[in-house]
Amino acid sequence: MDKQQLVERAAEAFRPFETENLIQALQNLSFKHLLSHPAVFILIIALALFGVAKRSKPILLSLFSLFAITVITRYAMPTPGEDLSLSSTLPFVGGGLLIGIVVIYYSLIKSD
Repeated sequence: MDKQQLVERAAEAFRPFETENLIQALQNLSFKHLLSHPAVFILIIALALFGVAKRSKPILLSLFSLFAITVITRYAMPTPGEDLSLSSTLPFVGGGLLIGIVVIYYSLIKSD
C-alpha cells in the first residue's frame, strides 16, 4: 500500500468527524437519545462510582451539573413548533443560577 492509498483511507475513515457532519449530528440529537445510549450510560455510572470512591468533588459536581442541566432543559425547552417565550426561559435562567450557586458554594466556599 503506497502513501496515497493510506492517506485516502485515513481521510475516508475520518469523514464522519468533519465539522459539518458533527454539527448536523448535534442538531438532530436529543437528550433522551443521548442518555439512552449504553456507552454514555456506562460512562456516567463509571464516573459516578469513581467520584464516590475517591470522594472527588470536581467529578461529583460535574455529574450534578450534567443531570441538573438535563432536567432543566427538558422542563424549559418548548415543544417542537412552539416559540421560545419568557415563561419558558425564566425556569432555565433560574435553574442555571441555582446550579452555579451550588457549584461555587461546594467548590470555593465550603472546605473539607
